[in-house]
Parts: sequence; structure tokens; C-alpha cells
Amino acid sequence: MASKVPLKVALEQSQDITIRMFKNEFLERLSHVHPATPFVFYIPILGYFGFSAFYYTGISILNFLIYFGYGLLFWTIGEYLLHRFVFHPPQTNEFLRKLYFYIHGIHHDAVKDATRLVMPLSVSIPLAFGVYFGFKALFGVELFLPAFIGFVAGYLVYDFLHFATHFLEFNYRWFKFIKKNHMRHHFNDPNKNFGFTSPVWDIVFFTYYKKK
Repeated sequence: MASKVPLKVALEQSQDITIRMFKNEFLERLSHVHPATPFVFYIPILGYFGFSAFYYTGISILNFLIYFGYGLLFWTIGEYLLHRFVFHPPQTNEFLRKLYFYIHGIHHDAVKDATRLVMPLSVSIPLAFGVYFGFKALFGVELFLPAFIGFVAGYLVYDFLHFATHFLEFNYRWFKFIKKNHMRHHFNDPNKNFGFTSPVWDIVFFTYYKKK
């Protein structure tokens, strides 16, 4: 492994290449998020939920792994749908163009801004609550926790790999594959390769970039 841009350097460089989003200084500060924020906030929560799943519900290791896998699967499709239909809305009017810029276009315009790579907690926490109660209704009280853990773990893997594709280099074939796919989304066709952690749904829904 060879680090291309250390985190400290990336954050320092971001101060020079960032694009201002808000005239209000308070809102502008809130729009910048340290890339380590999701890990610091969610990892202790996942640890507690993992303990609760075994201690309070008595779930078996096999069932835990199965429903953890379900959570990861839901993350991959959720990531694809969110990226395709929410982050890249059809820009048919001024409102949708502004919506795109504020929720995702800012990242496309300043790909090296390390403080605009992850969701603010003000956005991710409400989404996490929705997934939490959705899984509880779908899988039941005894089985939903490992699915929720798998989903959020998928999100954290996504956040790490997303940062890595923009600022780091790993000498692994799978990482180079993910990075190449994501760079094609940025620099070849923003309407292709919406699935970041997995290209499966791009292939299923015919949005996988094919070099012409």
C-alpha cells in the first residue's frame, strides 16, 4: 500500500480548492464534514447493537451472519438507487439543478475537496432511523439488528473506499477496479456507474459504463 495523499494533507488542500455553497457562514461551516466523522459516530453504535443482538435476543452466529449479509445486500441496492435517483436527479428545471448541486454536484465540481465526501450527520442519522425501523418491521425484533449492522457497515465501507479512490492508492486488483469504475462516473459519463461498492446493479439496470 502506498498513500497518495495523507488525510491531514488532503484536508489542508481542501481549504484551497473548496467551492462555497452558502453565503451564511454558519451554514457554510456545517456543509463541511471531516471524513472520519461517520466512523467515530457509528462504530460504537454498531458495537453496542452487536452486543445486544447476542446478549438480549440470543441469536445464533449463523443467523447473525445471514442477516448481516441481507443488510449488506440492501446497502448495495440502496446505494445505487440513492446515487442514481436522488444524487443525480433529472436537471429539467432550476430547482432540480440547484438540488443536484447542493446534495451531490458540489462533489463533482470539486472532487478533491475531502470535506465534502461524506454525508453530514444531520442527513445520515434520519436515514439510519428510517432503515432501523424499516428493518425492524421487515425482519422482526429478534433478527433486524444484524441486518441493520450489515447495512451501516456497508455504508462505512463505502465511505472509506470513496475517500480512498480520491486520495489513496492500494496495490490490489479489486481496489483498482472500483477506482476505475468510479473515475469513469466522474470523468467519462456521470449517468453511468452509480453503484460504487458493487457494479452488480449497474449491470442489472443497464447503467454500467462500457468504453466506446
